[in-house]
Amino acid sequence: MRVGFAGTPAFAARALEAIARAGFTIPVVLAQPDRPSGRGLRLEPSPVKALAGSLGLTVLQPATLKSAEGRAAALAIPLDVLVVAAYGLILPEAILGWPRHGCVNIHASKLPRWRGAAPIARAIEAGDRSTGVTIMQMDAGLDTGPMIETVDVPIGPRETSASLHDRLADAGAHAIVAVLARLERDGRLASTPQPADGATYAPKIGRRDAAIDWTRPADALDRQVRAYDPVPGAHATFGGEPLKVLRAEPVERRARAEPGTVLAISASGIDVACGDDAGGGALRLQDVQPAGGRRMSAAAFAAGRALAAGSRLGAGDAGTA
Repeated sequence: MRVGFAGTPAFAARALEAIARAGFTIPVVLAQPDRPSGRGLRLEPSPVKALAGSLGLTVLQPATLKSAEGRAAALAIPLDVLVVAAYGLILPEAILGWPRHGCVNIHASKLPRWRGAAPIARAIEAGDRSTGVTIMQMDAGLDTGPMIETVDVPIGPRETSASLHDRLADAGAHAIVAVLARLERDGRLASTPQPADGATYAPKIGRRDAAIDWTRPADALDRQVRAYDPVPGAHATFGGEPLKVLRAEPVERRARAEPGTVLAISASGIDVACGDDAGGGALRLQDVQPAGGRRMSAAAFAAGRALAAGSRLGAGDAGTA
């Protein structure tokens, strides 16, 4: 069976590797164009392109599939099915109808909850206790197609987007291989429509989402930090300079103080008053990264910046995004 693949980041690379390992013929891989990366802004291939190259697969990198020119090379290659995982480009009708059995998507949530670009971070930020992976038949809507398979994945109490990403990527890779095996055996894809109720949306993460507002409760800020680890990183300010908060936890503190006030500093971190501090809440910063600096323990940051109880941390810069 001829299985095409469209994807770009590490999440998608796990699925491509599993499909190749399962022995399916992969005539073509679609990946987004190389992007500038690092301080030198050198063009770097995406994880999917790098893996496809190591496997000796044909890679196409159109900047868009909306034009006939952009999709001409792909449409010249006959496929039985196209697997799509975090590709990042909109698929027009011409692409959706290209393979004999259409396009199937690996989505990192249990649909219809968290349709959209950032389902992993949004699930953690909302305090969900479980999520999952959905294999769906793609249609013209935003993650609205009928479901072929769903997999439950619990969210741990200290889960970060980084750790949940890896577990969902593995679950998705396993699930898509099973779906492809059934398609090869049965010659069809059985699916069920998504429930009419329960749809939520996971819009792309912007700088505004990651800006820390100390007037919010400590448990909400804890989820925010974990949701945006590692990218883009929740951020506050100190002395007018940006400060990323990369690891934190809510703690019980009884002192009353204005939100953003440093309550205590220890080897365990920096305790900062939050909006619910009158009720005993504070956020303990454990790992931080100052602007232009490296990741470090919060205690080391405090020692190097003469931070003390009573100092103030500012809210994150929400910017315009």
